[in-house]
This record gives sequence, C-alpha cells and structure tokens, in this order.
Amino acid sequence: MVVKFGLLGSLVVHDGTELRPVPGPKVRVLLAALLLHANRPVSRDALKEALWGDSIPASADAALANHLTRLRRVLAAADGGTDARLRTVAPGYQLIVNEGELDADVFEARVRAVRRAHQRGDWEAVRREAALAEPLWRGTPLADLAPFSDTEGPALRVHQLVEARLQALEWSFDAELCLGRHHEAVAPLATLAGEHPLREGFHRRLMLALHRSGRQAEAFSVFHRLRRNLVDELGAEPGAAVQEAHAEMLAGHPAPDPAPRPATARPPFQLPCESEAFTGRETEAATVLALLGVRPEESRPEPETPGADDATARGAGPVPGPEGDTGPGGDGGLGPAGGAGGGGRSEPARARVVVISGMGGVGKTALAMHVAHRVREDFPDGALYADLRGYGAGGARTAHELLARFLSDLGVHQDALPEDTDDRVLLLRSALAERRVLLVLDNARNAAHVAPLLPAGGHSAALITSRQLLADLPRSARVPLAPLPESDQYALLAGLVGAERVRSEPEALAAIMAACGGLPLALHIVGGRLASRPSWPLALLARRLTPHQGRLETLAMGEFDVRRTFAMSYVAMRDSDQPLEREAARAFRLLGRVWPAHAVTPQSAAALLDVTEARAAVVLDVLADAHLVLNPEPDRYLLHDLLGEYAAQRDEEDTEQERTTALVRLLSWYAAALAAATVAATHETQSPPPLGTGTVKDLSLPEFADDDEAIRWTARELPAVRDALTRAGELGRSDIAWRIAVGLFGHASTHWWTGEWDACLAQAMDIARRHDDRLGQAWLHRRTAVAHGMAYRNEACLEHLRIALDLFSERADLTAQASILGNMAAVYLQLEDSERALVHAERSRDLYGALRNPRGEALILSRIADVHKMRGEPDLAAADYRRVIELIRGAGHGVFLATALTNYGDVLRLLGDRDEAFEVLAEALAIRLRMDDHGGTADCLVFTARAHHHFGEWDAARETWEWCLELAHRYNLAKRIDECLEGLKALASQALSSPSVPSPTVSPPSVAARAAASPAPADTP
Repeated sequence: MVVKFGLLGSLVVHDGTELRPVPGPKVRVLLAALLLHANRPVSRDALKEALWGDSIPASADAALANHLTRLRRVLAAADGGTDARLRTVAPGYQLIVNEGELDADVFEARVRAVRRAHQRGDWEAVRREAALAEPLWRGTPLADLAPFSDTEGPALRVHQLVEARLQALEWSFDAELCLGRHHEAVAPLATLAGEHPLREGFHRRLMLALHRSGRQAEAFSVFHRLRRNLVDELGAEPGAAVQEAHAEMLAGHPAPDPAPRPATARPPFQLPCESEAFTGRETEAATVLALLGVRPEESRPEPETPGADDATARGAGPVPGPEGDTGPGGDGGLGPAGGAGGGGRSEPARARVVVISGMGGVGKTALAMHVAHRVREDFPDGALYADLRGYGAGGARTAHELLARFLSDLGVHQDALPEDTDDRVLLLRSALAERRVLLVLDNARNAAHVAPLLPAGGHSAALITSRQLLADLPRSARVPLAPLPESDQYALLAGLVGAERVRSEPEALAAIMAACGGLPLALHIVGGRLASRPSWPLALLARRLTPHQGRLETLAMGEFDVRRTFAMSYVAMRDSDQPLEREAARAFRLLGRVWPAHAVTPQSAAALLDVTEARAAVVLDVLADAHLVLNPEPDRYLLHDLLGEYAAQRDEEDTEQERTTALVRLLSWYAAALAAATVAATHETQSPPPLGTGTVKDLSLPEFADDDEAIRWTARELPAVRDALTRAGELGRSDIAWRIAVGLFGHASTHWWTGEWDACLAQAMDIARRHDDRLGQAWLHRRTAVAHGMAYRNEACLEHLRIALDLFSERADLTAQASILGNMAAVYLQLEDSERALVHAERSRDLYGALRNPRGEALILSRIADVHKMRGEPDLAAADYRRVIELIRGAGHGVFLATALTNYGDVLRLLGDRDEAFEVLAEALAIRLRMDDHGGTADCLVFTARAHHHFGEWDAARETWEWCLELAHRYNLAKRIDECLEGLKALASQALSSPSVPSPTVSPPSVAARAAASPAPADTP
C-alpha cells in the first residue's frame, strides 16, 4: 500500500484516501526524525536527542518505547493494518519509505530535472518540470515542529530544501525570459524580490523582465534598491551578473527575440552495454556511487546546493571528495541574455576519481559499467570510455593518443590539437572544467598510465578499473573487489543456467562454485557452457573442474579464458623493467609451486624467499597491490585458489633445486616458530636443539606476549603445520619433521583433546624410524607420553616415558631425565599409586636441584603436593600448593597456574574453607575460559561441582555438573562424561535426604557464558 509522507510544510501522513492524524508533538517529532533519515538506521540516542535535546530525562528509554508504540499504530493504520514500516535494527530503528512516498524526495527529483533541462537550454522542459515541482511545496518544511526544526541537523535540511525551491524558481524565470514571456514574469518576480530583498538572482531577473517590457524606470529602481540593501546590510556591491544586467539596461539593448531551443551537439555516450547477467555487488556499487557524489534515486535526500547563479558553476551540490570532504558548488547557467545568472558565489568541487581494483576476472569492468549506466543522467555532458589495455599482448594505449580522442569527442577540432602531450592534458582539463562528464577508464596499468586523463576540478568524474590498487594516484578513492560471496555466486549461476537446474544437483553445484573460487569470469564461463549444453548434468562439469586436473583448461570459452586473464597480470610483472616487480613475480611462482594453499606472513615469506623480513613485506605488498595475492588481514597474504593453481604451473625460470631449497627454508621456519610458541606457552626450560646452521639462518620468528597468544597463533597455523610435517617427510627431512611435531606441545597444552597432536606425533615417529633418527625418536617418545597422559591413557604413557628415559639416559641428558621422572610421578598419581609417585617425584626434585632449575622444582613441588593430598594430608598439600602458586604467579604460564589453583581449591574444600576454595576455583576457571581451554575448563568444573556438593549446595552443584556434561559431550571427553553422570547420580540421592543451603558467593557462569566458552586440556603430566 502506498503511504504519502509530507515534510514540505507541516508534517502529514496520507493513506491515499485521507490524511491520517499523528497525535502528540513527541510522536510527530519522532516521525520527522525518522523521515529525515528514511530507509537508514537511526540510533536510539539520536531519537532521544531529537525528542528532548540536551535535557534527556532519566525515563527517556521507557518514554521512547511508548512514543514508538504510538507511532507504529499510526503507520499501521495508514498502511492497511500492516506493521512492517518501522523496523528495529541495530543500533535503533529504521523507517521504510518507498520511492515516491516522501514529498521531499519527489520534490528534489523534480529540481534535478529542472537543472538538467536548464543546462541543456531546453526552456520548455524547464517550465514543465518546474511546474511539476512547485505544487509539492506547501510551505516551510517542518513548519509545525519547532524547536526540533531549529536544531542543527533538521535546520540544515530545511535550508537545503528552501534553497532548492528558490533555485528552481530562478531557473523557471530564466525559461520565461528566454521564451519572451517578459510581461508575465514581472509580477511573480516582484513578489519574490520583495520576499527576498538580498537575493540577487530574483532582482536580476526582475530588472531584465521590466527592461524588456519597456519599463526602464522601474528596472533601474529595482537595481538601486538592491544595491542600497546590499551596501547597508552586507557592505557589498551587487555581483557581476547583476552588473551585467545593469549594463544591458544602460546600453538600451532591446529585448532579444525568443530563441528556439539551441541546436547543440549530442553529448557523447560511449559506455559499452551492461551485462544482463550482472549480479550482486550492492555494497560496492553503493560505495562507488557515494564516492562519485551520486546516490540512487530512491535514497537521494540531498539536493545539489542551490544559490550559485554565475556562469562558471554548472552542476553538483555538495560532493564527497576522495578524503571525505565536501566541495561547494552551485547550479546556474546562462541567463536569458547570454550573461551570467543571479547572485550566489561558489568554488569548483573537487574532482571525483574512483578506482575499482581487483584480481583478473573478479568483475571490475562489470561493476564499473553497472554504476556508469546508473549515473548517466547525473553527467548530462556525456560519458567517455576507453580500454587503456594496461594488461595484454597488444601493449597499453598511450595518454597522447587517448587525449586526442577525448578532445575530439568533446568538440575540439583536430587542427586545434597541440602536439605536446602536456599541452593536451591542459586542454582536456579546460574542456572538462565547465562540463559534467563521466570518464570510464578501463584496465589501467598503473597511476602514471591514467593520471594525464583525469579532470583537475569541476564536476566531472572518473571511474577507473585496474588490477593494481593505484594507491599512489593522488586525490582518488579506492574500492577493491573480493570474490563473490556464495549467495551471489548461486544467483549468478541460477540466472545463467536456470534456478531449477542448479537446485536439482546441490552437491555438484557446491563443487562448481568451489572450483570457480567466486570469480565472476569463471562463473560466466561455467554458466555459458552449461546453458549451451542443456543435457549436461552439473556433476559432469564438476568433475572436469577438479583442481590441478585440467581445471584451468576447462575454464575457457571463446574470448573468455581464466588462464589468459591471469597471465596478463603475471607476465606484465615478470617482464617489467622494475626489479622489484620481477622479484615479486618470482615470489608469486614460489608461492604457487611451494606453498599455494596456506597464508604467509612477512616472516615466513622471508624464509621462503631468503630475504629479510622488511624486503619480504615489500614484495608481498607489491603482489597485493597487483591483486596477485589476497591480503585478508594485516600481515597475512594468501593466493586465491585459482591463482595458486596458475602460479603452480609457472616454472619457466626456477629450477627444481631452487624450489626444494626454498621449501626447506620455509619448513625450517615453521619448526623454529613452533619451538618459540611452545616456550612461550609452557615456559619449558629444555627445548630440542635447533636445526643446524647449514639448514637455516637468521630467521625472523613471531614474538608472543604470553602463553595465550602463542597457543592461538599455533591453532591458526595448524593446517599449515600439518602440511609442513607431511612435506618434510616427503623430502626425507626427519630432523625437521619431528621438531614440527614436538613443537606442537604448547598448543596441545590446551587442545590435546582434538587428537591433532597424537596424529602429528605418530606421523613424525614413522618418519624418524624410517631414517633411524635416535634423537628424534627420544623427543617423540617423550612428547607422545605427554599426549597419552593428558588423555588418561596411563599405561601407554608410562611405556613411552620409560623408552624416552632410556634414550635420554644414553645421551646423558639430565634435564630431560628430571622432566621425564616428574611426568612419571604424575602418571602414578593418576593411577593413585602415591608411593611410586613420591619416589619418582623426589628423584626428579634431586636432579632439578642439582641442575639449579627453579621452574622444574616448582613443577615437582606440585607433584609432591598431589601426593600429600592423595595420602590425606591436606595441610601439607595446601602449604605446597601455596608455594607453587607463589613461584609461578605472574610468570605468564596460565595452564600451570590454573592447574595449581584447581588443586589448591580442592584441598581447601577438604579443609572446610569454603569461601577461599570457591575464590581460587573461580580464578582457575577464568583462566581456562580466557584461553579457550575446553578440557581444562571441564577439569575445573569437576572440582567446582564437588565443592558445591561437599558444602551441600545442591542447585549450584547440579548446574555445574550439567555444564561440565554439556562440555564433555560436545568435545568427546569420555572420562569427564562418566564423572559428570556419577556426580549427578550421587547428587540426586544426596539431595533427597539433606536440605539445600544457599548458593556460593561465586556462582557458575550463565548459559550464555557457557556457550562462549572454548576448549582446553588437563595439565601436562
């Protein structure tokens, strides 16, 4: 249903049949505030400010809700009972207003039509469009909503609308005078001049109308009255346009004959056709439109700033510049006698230059054409198009030849063209200065290629497409394109092939979309191939698009060829005369052949390329600027899937030995980076010996602020780590493979439950055994034991610890032996064998003491505390745990601290110290949640639930057991599932026979907090 909203005068709502009352001043202000931002979200704070200004009451939220409810009733009544107009959207509310429903929008569209007709000199059209605009004006906008209408935002909008109307009136009188209707114009102009005693535009036109009607004395009187008012009020003389009209009167020039519409040359319109299959890109298109200073018709609330009436101001109102500034401007044109128009003054708006960039095939030209066709009416002096051929075998077109063509298209005779390129640049800028022309410059190579073709000011604009980012192009804005999202890919294929056909084979469709990587070029090729072969099942084409099995060959059809498109970018860089670009081409090849599936950083790329980190960053940025790699987040660079496959086929300059050497450097970097992450995560004092200096040198490794950061880094890199381990095995580099697997120790301290570490350790052990790598086997047995111990696979853990102890004893490595003995003590504790646990803990303590290793001693002290706890000696255990916590607090080892706190809290439970027990358990739980440690979270919850049970807090105990059970099921923590079920069973029987006591001070987190919690393992044995 169509609802009419009126702002031009008092606020009104009309349902098509009758006016609908809007009751209450607050509801009226609320509706006006939403209409001023129609179809855009308005925050609750902004609405409260509109309603109450600076005096927002404490009850504002409740009052706003009440006013919104009343407004919804009004809107529903006007809209046939529907309640879809006013939507709740973050951060507030959005009023839906359809095209043609808001009088201010319709009025501004009419004013724009008047302007365009005025620029063409089509005076009949000016009169016609002005006559359609004027009846919409019912009076001063928002006339009944003071003081709201006097505040800054609404007052500015009112001013814009008033100025738009006055400018449209001035243009309409230009039409009257040019059509010889001098007598008819006198009376209304006299009224307007009286209402606006300082507005030169009305007075100038009134002077000319009187003069041309033979009423010279009255015309001179109007001039002198205007001059007196300007001098008295502003201390200024009338402007040039009024002075010229005065000179015409003094000269006694007769009225010109009414002139027919001038026979002007048709403005050039050179845009290629827009693709009928263009799909998506709504956000990018809106961004380009905004940067061009143009809004879609349905959402253009701002009129071009009126009031400028001199001959040099021919167009746009406020136009966002490339840095977001606003350039003043005005609409004017030639007056009826060929002189300037009325009285305002303006400065030229900044030139608008927008660069659409992206990889080959991502749809840059399609988006440019889509936008250019939409803004055609905003550039009435023409649209110039040129393919600059920045990428291609034929060579780029020069600025010299393109300047000649553009100047000729704009009416400059061939004989007047200068020979010098710089002189042609100046001539083009001069030709564009007084016009509204859109230049679409497609396929630019770099900033230098396109810079001579750009307007220097005024109201023309340039839309550029390039595979380069063109970050060095002055006074320009950039809109980089990413591959299409899945929803747009689906819509594009459905449009090309048919919705029913793509729906019928969802799995094949998903495979095709994955193979095309979101590139519109690839999708168009696929869609065209399927459309021309209606009998083909989608599965057939999906098989042909299998990566690295002829996919690029399949993605070619006639002139559309993904491989050739990519080659244009790569070959231009490979054959560049710039050494840095040639170096970037080599990096592109190595990434494709060596590491196509994973992101790199400047640090890892430095190892791959054998350069410094700073140099690697520069090379990667060159590739990113050319859109040969993606840069999804700071310092991470990734090959698009199809580009990676293309790069993998580029081997024209690099030998197999060079590629292998580069891969070894990268794998060695991963081994060293994982070792650094493990040290940061576990604070271990003994790490595997580094790789020999012949393998890698001067590596730039990541730095970690704490254990949490190190663990998160490893989790993100895990797919690449798994691949690195496999590649090391394929190269026969056991020394790298086992270091990679062992280096996952830090990550496994919280993510042991995923099974990733077990798989990596087993894979590395196979590699080490094949190459009889004794040192690697020693470390792998040691870490495999830890993995078993975390999962409570105690006998397997002891078996690997014994083998590791023998292997390290062969090497006389006392630190390793001390650590292994401590781990054996932990396993015996899990087996509830306190005697053996104590024996092994004391042997470990003695070795650490001899080695003067305080952190090792702290770890073993926690084992001894565990023994005291198991033996029923809580006082001794509590003293040991306190000492352990003192030693490690502040050391940055969250896992160790959380474990010690959990054990200490359990001992405090045994000692009956309820409040302190829950306090330390809450601290331990907070650490586990912060580190996304699901396994450790479950450990802590078990102890917390037991504490609640111990103190008779049945409700809190039940909630904690249920939370832990939910977590254990989600992450398949079998031991914890059993413990939770037993705990709930014991709780059910206990609660029946005992009254509940109040819940503890530290209650379990809410359901929302639980949903946000992430995983972590038990402490390292």
